[in-house]
Amino acid sequence: MGLIKPEAKSDTDVAARAAWLHFIGGLTQGEVAKHLNVTNTRAHRLIARAQADGLVQIFVDVEATECVALERQLMERFGLNFCRVAMEVPETGPLPLRSLAVVGAQYLMEAASGARHKIIGIGNGRTLTASVNAMGRDPVDGKQFVSMLGGLTRSFAANPYDVIYRLAQKTGADAHLLPAPLYANSAEDKAVMMQQFGIADTMALIDKATLVVLGIGSLEPDIGSILDTATEDKDLATDLRKRGAVAELLGQFVDRDGNQISTPHDERVMAPPLDNLKDRDVVAIAAGTNKVPAVRAALQSGYLTGLLTDELTAKTLIEDPNGR
Repeated sequence: MGLIKPEAKSDTDVAARAAWLHFIGGLTQGEVAKHLNVTNTRAHRLIARAQADGLVQIFVDVEATECVALERQLMERFGLNFCRVAMEVPETGPLPLRSLAVVGAQYLMEAASGARHKIIGIGNGRTLTASVNAMGRDPVDGKQFVSMLGGLTRSFAANPYDVIYRLAQKTGADAHLLPAPLYANSAEDKAVMMQQFGIADTMALIDKATLVVLGIGSLEPDIGSILDTATEDKDLATDLRKRGAVAELLGQFVDRDGNQISTPHDERVMAPPLDNLKDRDVVAIAAGTNKVPAVRAALQSGYLTGLLTDELTAKTLIEDPNGR
């Protein structure tokens, strides 16, 4: 009868077919279920999986004048070379993952397919993970992605390993992990690890990255950050806040004015010093009402040349650029 047996194909193939029938063919989920000989629930899950895997790309051909104006204001206010502001959409929590994932995925796909950057450094965080997951599959040639920091953490939600692995899946490009924790146990341990095969080579590749795409960590209470999974010190975030730390970049910390705060972790972090970001394109993907102080601090630091954020965050940054 021309029915497709799901078990005869991989889940990804069936999900792609279900999405095609629904979005391109115009079939309802019930009609998709009948066509594929699956239950309605199964059809719904297949379509949802195709969207989550980035197999479905939806584009709205409209220029949001207000967002463009916000982008220009942010560029002028913070000396950025590039800015993209996502239109606001309803979200269930304070972190606008849906809108950020769309603009983040679009930017990463443009960077991967463009000719300007051959080696692209990748940071960590939930927004970066969501952006990579939202990317379509678009094979590229002559590109390399490299983790900018160690990533042996307990949470895959903020794990650079997961991000870099997914990038390799999406683009087919070479992807290089930094096989180390975010923080070594001591400065001596870091010195030993830096000489190890795999780590030394990856650090050398990090130095060659001309574009760095990273997230911005917040030290606000109850937000959650990489510190929750990268260290056993449960009081670390509290101690850093007492020192004046507001934002985390590559496992290092800056205050509200963007000045780097010296901490004992600087000697242990498995990532390049923040000063090494100078003379590169450094684009952050970050937003959220509870992350505004961290985003503002990162912008004040001068390390960023570009920002991907959402409407609400952009408006707050412009209305109160100094957070006074």
